[in-house]
Amino acid sequence: MEQNLYKLTKRHKILNIKLFKFMKNLKQIIQLFCFFSILTYSNVMANEEANYEIIDKNDIYEIRKYSDRLAVETMTSGIDSNFRKLFNYISGRNDTEEKIKMTTPVTQIEKNGNMSMQFYLPSKFNSDNVPNPSREDVKIIIIEGGYYAVLRYSGRASDGNFLKHKKILENELQKNKISIISPPIRATYDSPFTLPMNRRNEAMFKVEMN
Repeated sequence: MEQNLYKLTKRHKILNIKLFKFMKNLKQIIQLFCFFSILTYSNVMANEEANYEIIDKNDIYEIRKYSDRLAVETMTSGIDSNFRKLFNYISGRNDTEEKIKMTTPVTQIEKNGNMSMQFYLPSKFNSDNVPNPSREDVKIIIIEGGYYAVLRYSGRASDGNFLKHKKILENELQKNKISIISPPIRATYDSPFTLPMNRRNEAMFKVEMN
């Protein structure tokens, strides 16, 4: 009886050791996966940012002047996320199979009751040389330039965080009697792996300037 108990105890210890080694190896695999995911995403994140001129600035927001910008856009439809559809486009799913560097920011705006997303295209492209998307629900568009009021904030790129800062910006513009002529625009600049405290997020409105 004692001998059988000893064998069971010994087997239990061996199983615990094997389980510990397995969990340790699994942790290392997960760490490696996260590292390479961050590295891969960092390599596609943009060096180029949409150009603008700061026209006015206060403690809450700034007014920027943008020129016309070429972008690729999609709206929510089907099972594929908007980000995935646009990322596939710049990864080579276009008529020339060209891989395109990602730029910043990624923007989102509601259109006709649907949420749209835009990737701005590098400045080397124009209407004549831009690759056409392979999917019918991904379009090349020109975003008209103009004046935009922008409130920059850090933290998570969550709906709640955006809505909070969008409301602050909206109230300030109303207080300063600046006319808003667009729905709210959400702009994000960083990869999902960026620490919230280091993130650059923006709430924007297109505005009318006299």
